[in-house]
Amino acid sequence: MKAIDVHAHMSTAEYTYERRYGKEVSDAIQKYYRVKEVVKTEEEMAQDFTEHGVRAFIIAWDAEFKSGYPRVTNDYVAGVAKQHPEAFAGAWAMIDPWKGEMAIKELDHAINDLGMIGVKFQQVAQEFFPSDRMVYPFYEKCVELGCPVLFHTGTTGLGAGIPGGGGYKLKYTQPIPYIDDVAADFPHLTIVGAHPSWPWQEQMIAVLLHKSNVYADLSGWAPKYFSDVLKREINGRLQDKFFFGSDYPEIPIKRWLDEFTGGEYKPEVVEKVLYKNAQRVFNIQM
Repeated sequence: MKAIDVHAHMSTAEYTYERRYGKEVSDAIQKYYRVKEVVKTEEEMAQDFTEHGVRAFIIAWDAEFKSGYPRVTNDYVAGVAKQHPEAFAGAWAMIDPWKGEMAIKELDHAINDLGMIGVKFQQVAQEFFPSDRMVYPFYEKCVELGCPVLFHTGTTGLGAGIPGGGGYKLKYTQPIPYIDDVAADFPHLTIVGAHPSWPWQEQMIAVLLHKSNVYADLSGWAPKYFSDVLKREINGRLQDKFFFGSDYPEIPIKRWLDEFTGGEYKPEVVEKVLYKNAQRVFNIQM
């Protein structure tokens, strides 16, 4: 099978839940996703993708300013992607926007020196609204560099199921007004909304319909749980707007692919979601 996974995390020792979030949140995430974290080598991780004919975009991590937990550096993640081009089509940088000018310099380094595809934000972990004017100089640099941004949308497994959600707040990931504002203010910025955006799924669909520079990945949910509304949009008027994303390792790649290709989607739509849309938008060669 030919597919581009635009939203994959890593399963190496540098990327463990505990290293990024601490033990309490790590334990809660595994319970929430009903998985047991397995630490793999870079080679073993790459094999998880190649055995299914998938090339992925892997994601760095940086919520350092607010959380105090260490980064998974852009240099490291870009290096893994370059070492295994058979498994990885590229990598998303992750940069904490609270770092100001340092964040913009890191963006330039990630795109120009490391060859990363764009930048990913996890606003719940980083504690910012996408439409905060503090971040606008960063978006201006993204437009200058021609790189897309990937925003987390909807709920998150981060802190799920523990008192107070571990202090993490869901308000930062609502598509309207926050992502919609950015799309309107930066019409030349390519924006991707990560995940099916529940409980604001129809907000995200509205943004996708209204803003030609906005797309969405389908990571983080097993396709058998997609709502009828989402399935109708994937199979119909928004078929050019969606990308395959697994959220690996939380959802096994084979499970996502089997459930999606076994769904009631038109053959041409399956091809678009699995790889053709990503090829077109991100200029990826298969």
